[in-house]
Amino acid sequence: MTRQRPKPEKSRRGKGEGVVGVFKRAAGGYGFVRPLDAPAGDRSADIHIAAHAALDAATGDTVRVRLATGRDVRRPGPAGEIVEVLERKTTRFVGSYFEAAGSGWVQVDGTGFARPVSVGDPGAKGARDKDKVVVEMVRFPTNLRDGEGVIVEVLGKAGQPGVDTQTVIHEFGLPGPFPEAVAADARRQAGRFTEAIAGDRRDHTQRTIITIDPIDARDFDDAISLERIDRGHWLLGVHIADVSHFVEEGSPLDQEALARGTSVYLPDRVIPMLPEVVSNNLASLQPGRVRYARTCWMEFTPDGVQTHAEVERSAIKSVRRFTYEEVDVFLADPDTRAVEMTGEVRALLGRMRDLSRILRRRRTARGALELSMPEVKIDLDREGRVNGAHVVENTESHKIIEEFMLSANEAVAEKLAAAGAPFLRRIHPAPDLRKLRQLTEFVTELGFEVDSLESRFELQRLLGLVGGRPEEHAVNYAVLRSLTRAAYGPQEDGHFALASDCYCHFTSPIRRYPDLTVHRALDVIARGKRPPAEGLPQLGEQCSQLERRAEAAERELVKLKLLNFLASRVGLEMDAVVTGVEAFGIFVQGIELPAEGLVSLESLPDDTYRYERTSHTLSGRRPGNAFRLGDRARVAVAKVDVDRRTLDFRLVGVRSRGRPGPPAAEVRKRGRLPKPTGRRKPAGKPAKKSRRQRRR
Repeated sequence: MTRQRPKPEKSRRGKGEGVVGVFKRAAGGYGFVRPLDAPAGDRSADIHIAAHAALDAATGDTVRVRLATGRDVRRPGPAGEIVEVLERKTTRFVGSYFEAAGSGWVQVDGTGFARPVSVGDPGAKGARDKDKVVVEMVRFPTNLRDGEGVIVEVLGKAGQPGVDTQTVIHEFGLPGPFPEAVAADARRQAGRFTEAIAGDRRDHTQRTIITIDPIDARDFDDAISLERIDRGHWLLGVHIADVSHFVEEGSPLDQEALARGTSVYLPDRVIPMLPEVVSNNLASLQPGRVRYARTCWMEFTPDGVQTHAEVERSAIKSVRRFTYEEVDVFLADPDTRAVEMTGEVRALLGRMRDLSRILRRRRTARGALELSMPEVKIDLDREGRVNGAHVVENTESHKIIEEFMLSANEAVAEKLAAAGAPFLRRIHPAPDLRKLRQLTEFVTELGFEVDSLESRFELQRLLGLVGGRPEEHAVNYAVLRSLTRAAYGPQEDGHFALASDCYCHFTSPIRRYPDLTVHRALDVIARGKRPPAEGLPQLGEQCSQLERRAEAAERELVKLKLLNFLASRVGLEMDAVVTGVEAFGIFVQGIELPAEGLVSLESLPDDTYRYERTSHTLSGRRPGNAFRLGDRARVAVAKVDVDRRTLDFRLVGVRSRGRPGPPAAEVRKRGRLPKPTGRRKPAGKPAKKSRRQRRR
């Protein structure tokens, strides 16, 4: 089916009075509606909806709410009732099939539907007891009646290899195989392509150009060259795969890429935005092959001040493919012979190290923020089951590439802005002042003397101050929660975290649709024209939503795999960090195994607790019974419900803020945790970028 570009969206407020927002149902049947115009991260405007007042709304639906006139003294904040469901998020759900009283039923996964849904005759679609199935909802349940649906697909027996991945793919509506028209378009592009260099491209195949990527990467969308030129200046070339050469606007390839928006990086596979013929071959900057690129040239003074930038269509030939690990070996010992390379390439790596450090110092000086948030990735066996975990280190080799990509993204955005061209920016608005004031109160209570954190430089100073200290986790979590979420759009809002007034995504068109639109905008201004502005806000919103869907699907599959892993390990102990504090308990995440779950109020030491939202604290009357965001704790797995996607911990012990637990080797020796490995071994295509790089 041909997909059209997004058109200006009609108001979802529709006709009639009331507040319009997105509903989320809790396990108890009640729920909350977040108004569409509520500030990001601000829950004070959420409207409480009692179970009997929710109609047949499901989590994610857009609804209209009539506010209650009175105030419920037992529950702060607004309350109301849903009077209309304006838009369904989805009508398809994944659940577990079972039979009872001669009828077939499906208990939908998660906590959104308390009661099972009737699916008619037993054995529909050949489903058997405990099979995971996809059900199309015919009639949504209400507080007074059960729902009805029909099974449209059987995924397989719960717990079998691959069923968890298929569950998440269907649950989030992720795309499947490429339609034949798209595959045919990709094959047509492959048939047309030769390594001949057209007259409209600059030939840079004789330059020393390299790629640096993860060891298991299959596509290479960025390459680097760097030279010293007159007056000691630096000439940095960031060469990006020219995807737009193969993906013609409006073609089947383009329509499919637009519908997907981004590649989806699941733990055991990648769902690519473009067919592998394009992403892993035609557009991939493979070493020793002539490849078409968009080259962003940037000239810097010896101390890193950019004096000039331009973008051109080019042809390149990478002379060497490096892994991050190989470059780290070189950086540790520039004279090493453990990694083979020519003298020219060795000199290039040295220059890259030097310039990236200069640029990083300058970016820090202008107020860019760098959060220290350890990233733990799960390791999978050949069947896609968890067998361990490892910490993803952001080493200097990663930072070199990250710094050059940031510079190119900013240079391209400034070029388009200078031409007066509308384009999709990567925007990260400044945090809400109220949340920054709360953050100031929080860190002051921790004992840090700070001025107002409304200043980015004071925020930056704070992050430097806590580095390596026991409170580092707590402060970094709190800062992260105070920030807004990055998104795509034509608004001139700048990028707060990067301290950039003008920023876009240009460097990954193989896996992100916004980058592809930026490449096309460069083509338009090169012809002396102005790109159209019509539909850009809607396109930015669509790309942002698809990015969030991809991230949510990745998190959910990691969670599901961990739940399956822990289901047979009740009693397993682990060190954890407090990642959330609520009136009903604390959320914790394992340090060596990134499983997140709830320690309920009932599971905490017997006491009377007081919840303080601004300080992220749950405090008891007795000494030692205080839990704060970022605290360390020793917990044990208490209960695992894979179908409901819930994990409960019980508290084993509390460690003083930041005091380390027993060494990891000691914990593994006791047989409590799987040994982390140095590298993830996915069953399918591996992820190309780390999470930190993907989100910027």
